[in-house]
Amino acid sequence: MPLVTGGQVRYANFDYAASTPSLVRVKDAVDALLPWYSSVHRGAGFLSGLATDAYEGAREAVRSFTNARADDCVLFTRNTTESVNLLASALPAGTTVIAFRTEHHANLLPWRRHDAELLPVPCSPDEALELLEGALRAAPTGPRLVAVTGASNATGELWPYADIIALAHRYDARVLMDGAQLLPHRGVDVSALDLDYLAFSGHKLYAPYGAGVLLGRADWLRSGEPFLAGGGTVRYVTVDDVLWADLPDRQEAGSPNVLGAVALGVACDTLAELGMDRVAEHEATLLRRLRIGLADVPGVQQYSLWAPDHPRIGVATFTVRGLEYAEVAAALSAEYGIGVRHGCFCAHPLMTTLLGISDEESDHIRAGLRSGADAAVPGAVRASMGLGTTASDVDRLVAAVDSVARGGLRWTYASTPDGTSTWPHPDPRPRPELPFRMAAHSAAGPTAEAADAPVLAGTLA
Repeated sequence: MPLVTGGQVRYANFDYAASTPSLVRVKDAVDALLPWYSSVHRGAGFLSGLATDAYEGAREAVRSFTNARADDCVLFTRNTTESVNLLASALPAGTTVIAFRTEHHANLLPWRRHDAELLPVPCSPDEALELLEGALRAAPTGPRLVAVTGASNATGELWPYADIIALAHRYDARVLMDGAQLLPHRGVDVSALDLDYLAFSGHKLYAPYGAGVLLGRADWLRSGEPFLAGGGTVRYVTVDDVLWADLPDRQEAGSPNVLGAVALGVACDTLAELGMDRVAEHEATLLRRLRIGLADVPGVQQYSLWAPDHPRIGVATFTVRGLEYAEVAAALSAEYGIGVRHGCFCAHPLMTTLLGISDEESDHIRAGLRSGADAAVPGAVRASMGLGTTASDVDRLVAAVDSVARGGLRWTYASTPDGTSTWPHPDPRPRPELPFRMAAHSAAGPTAEAADAPVLAGTLA
């Protein structure tokens, strides 16, 4: 990666929690399938038969990787967000939905249509179970669903999902687990957990080709009209009636993303072959190294929901005293060749709690943004690891954060008025020559007028 200060360094990727690179084996599989790509399920041609077998083979790979029950439905979607929205559209009338305010927006906003009960941010796993049991005990008679993450995308902490599933079942409630962050780091055994529904994304599982999964009990998914109506979801159509197909076709409208599904299936098989216990051990060693290193940097504050020793995936979220979070992220990239994520990580209620922002302050920020004012939006920096992370990467990150914390920024930067994005100004880094159309370069996406009138931060070295 080119640096604004000159020269190049090997890129250190600490943004796995947002999206993972492709496994080589996944890319090779997609390349191998492309010459044979065709429509699936209803084509009589040789290519269509091959594509259909590849698509259904991917479904088998997902089922095997998660140890889904024999009668579970495995649906291919675009991502976790679509998976959760699909289930939200299929819930029986009158379903009571319970979730925590700590959820990623993908597992929070779809439940608004069901007027979900959002439980407070718990101070411990035990309190999470107490809050949930109280809500289940008070829930009205009828179908119930508990929606919970497996691992927090903001802090990496594992939720007590096994206990949550057992507790929910005691009250005849079903559980949806948002597994987007958990599955790349830990094995999930649907049958052993007796988990009702699981949603996850290929782009977080080393298969960034646009496919996701919703799997689980079939009865709710086959009742009523499908989430998307169109080709492939029907058995027969007249001008005044529709005979819907059975699962999985019923919930996989249109031409499916065959390449994405196959990529996801290959990723599942590859990770199963590697062994998720090995993955977890690799990341735990690196995470300890990172958290200890950051703890020694003056002015760095790390954020957690619960006790520091609570189990977590390879995620460390922090701020640096005296610097805005977006400035830190921009400097790590431009000056050190390190990629991190910054902001609230699509988990605003959780992050405002962790950052100590009161409900009144949060309401003030929201009111300012709604009125068009340049209200500062809070946030932090997130460093997340994956299969490609090494000990030397961790040491580079710790050294870079230490340099920024002690010496400040070595370049000039521009920021959006709300502080959510910062980028080098000027930015002398050359861009690679790529064989497709690219939008005009803008690291943070400001308008031309905003780029001409930056809010500068830092000083030249």
